[in-house]
Amino acid sequence: MLIDIHVGEIVRLRKPHPCGSTDWEITRVGADVGLRCLGCGRRVMLPRDVFRRRAKMIVPREEAGR
Repeated sequence: MLIDIHVGEIVRLRKPHPCGSTDWEITRVGADVGLRCLGCGRRVMLPRDVFRRRAKMIVPREEAGR
């Protein structure tokens, strides 16, 4: 799955975080992708290939509540 991603976008991952949230904000784009959980604020870094496998969709801004 090829996705054009940018800092500040909201993405929905396939599996929920232990806090129950599936939505994450992109905080860094490079060889690794930085993510911040919108449920609990936890920050993680994923290699780009792992991110591509786990990403389900980019959430439209209207649905994200922004």
